[in-house]
Amino acid sequence: MPPRVVSLLPSATEIVAALGVQPVATSHECDYPPAIEDVPAVIDSRIDASASSAEIDAQVQAATSEGGVYRIDREALAAADPDIVISQGICEVCAVDTVVVESAIEELGLDCELVTTDPHSVGDILADIESIGGAIDREKRATELVADLRGRIDRVAAAAEKSPITPEIAVLDWLDPPMVAGHWVPELVELAGGEYGLADPSDASRPREWAEIREYDPDILVAAPCGFEIEQTAANRSDLTDREGWSSLRAVRMNRVYAVDGHHLMNRPGPRVVDTLEALAALIQPESFETPAPWMARPFSEVPE
Repeated sequence: MPPRVVSLLPSATEIVAALGVQPVATSHECDYPPAIEDVPAVIDSRIDASASSAEIDAQVQAATSEGGVYRIDREALAAADPDIVISQGICEVCAVDTVVVESAIEELGLDCELVTTDPHSVGDILADIESIGGAIDREKRATELVADLRGRIDRVAAAAEKSPITPEIAVLDWLDPPMVAGHWVPELVELAGGEYGLADPSDASRPREWAEIREYDPDILVAAPCGFEIEQTAANRSDLTDREGWSSLRAVRMNRVYAVDGHHLMNRPGPRVVDTLEALAALIQPESFETPAPWMARPFSEVPE
């Protein structure tokens, strides 16, 4: 009988599902695979995710100073009666923090194992798949999944190495204030055949002055705000297009500004991180890689508001 798993972040939910186990409870943000949407949620948010990027940033700042962005439904968590709870330590804005989860488990007297993910690189993500596989008695399936993902990564890297050019890339995982994506994103860009000059692999994402981005003047600019699908990014496009010097950026002049799904792809460190890699490769080396599906990535100027 499989263990009763409560997954408190979307990436872990995707990992558990890919390994053939259905969580008994998840967070409010867990929405893939589709069957997960019917699973009870034990986490909700104090943030209105439909607001503008500037409004969300203000809400996050206020919530952080007032007890945190997320609430745990202790009654629902107790009812789930978990054997394993999966949490994260990478970002208190992205999902409920492990310290908060530990406190809830202790207060409820739950007899369960707490598994914490804290990925900062592609290797960390693959290692999380294997460690979660071990925790939920799916070691063999995890090994097979990681081998498949590594094979896809190697194919992208091998194809990208043949390209005669290495364009400079910037990926923004927030628009107002602008934040340059870190963690696994610089590594994905480099594997896909680009140069990532604003952050090193495993660096944390952090706000940047717009002047710094203008000075870098990338060949390709990707807008992939955390939690935003492409349509929501398009609705906030003026956060970028109204900035001084926007039209003079090399990426804008060359029509190489793209919106990428920041909710399901760029900021979700699970098995679909390799889908993200393949989408980036298609943007960086379009002559060598298949065009990604429209929901994944599109030219910024072509996404309707």
